[in-house]
Amino acid sequence: MVETDISPFFIIKKLREGEELKMDQKHIKIRMNSDKVMAIHYKAPMERTIELEMFFDNFNPIDRINYDIGGTGWVGANFRGLIDGKDDSLPLDYDYKILMLEEYKCPTKVELRNVKRSSKFRPKFTLADSK
Repeated sequence: MVETDISPFFIIKKLREGEELKMDQKHIKIRMNSDKVMAIHYKAPMERTIELEMFFDNFNPIDRINYDIGGTGWVGANFRGLIDGKDDSLPLDYDYKILMLEEYKCPTKVELRNVKRSSKFRPKFTLADSK
């Protein structure tokens, strides 16, 4: 492939297992929300949407995935869900799924300092008390 050519596939890769799923871009529309959540609208033949469902079946949302749009490079994301879409104008052998992904971002040191504590645990003594 020539470097200027863009691949016709949207590829999703599970990092832990290394498993990949290729989706044809002609069946995809992508929308990005302001809260860094991306909705991938996938209207494709039923056997393709079943592959997508099977790919994320029993998927642990803690595990990260990467995606590549048209061979432009891998981007990290968190899986947020797979939703059934509704479109009455689709042919009978087509299905509509919406894949929700959230941009993966490693928090900065400043952001980590401002994380709200979820635990009320407090140690009974500190190292200074034990001396």
